Amino acid sequence: MKALKVKPKPVIDQSLSLVDKVELNLREYFTEANLQPGDAIPKEAELAESMGVSRTALREALSRLRTLGLIESKRNRGIILTQPDILGSFERVLNPMLLDSATLQDIFELRLVLEMGIADLLFIRKTNESIRKLELLVEKEENTKDRFLKNRYDAEFHSMLYEISGNQTLLRFQKMLHPIFNLVHSGQIIGKTEVKNAVIHRDLLNELKEGTPSSFREKMSVHLKVYFDNVDE
Repeated sequence: MKALKVKPKPVIDQSLSLVDKVELNLREYFTEANLQPGDAIPKEAELAESMGVSRTALREALSRLRTLGLIESKRNRGIILTQPDILGSFERVLNPMLLDSATLQDIFELRLVLEMGIADLLFIRKTNESIRKLELLVEKEENTKDRFLKNRYDAEFHSMLYEISGNQTLLRFQKMLHPIFNLVHSGQIIGKTEVKNAVIHRDLLNELKEGTPSSFREKMSVHLKVYFDNVDE
């Protein structure tokens, strides 16, 4: 059994709490033992003995790893490693009401960076169908004077860019950041600066149809300038 070839180290680090130490040791043990998703780990008694800790401390550390989606209990197999959901824990704590203004600003800036860096994927994975969907969305935006609808179409346009990228992690991350983006936009980042020769969604669409990743990035930079102007130095 792979897990028996390497044993977790004794807990000796004095700078962390006991449970923190046990959790860290377990993580290191999983790596050193070359455990893969689906592999079973030793029983609690063996792990606790190897680390020289109580089963109570071990169970609390295992509970943390279970919450993070790194392990799970399987009938007749005990505890096994799982394929972690890399965004799952982040998603659970990403509540705008629980984050301070500095963190919200950092996340807002992260969203801007993502918008700028998606160009190459768009040009690799765009299709006639996806371009047509963007075209219809831009037409809806242009044909309404309702501010609520314009804001909705604006959000849908940018969300569709993530869909076109074909990167499911990026798409999921964007959906997670969207409420925070709106909160910062509507709360802390108000009074947008005027931009000469502003780039609108129609311009971005035309660039996506006829331009290059580099030219699209340049257009997107101008399009987002009203936001970047509010980023602190």
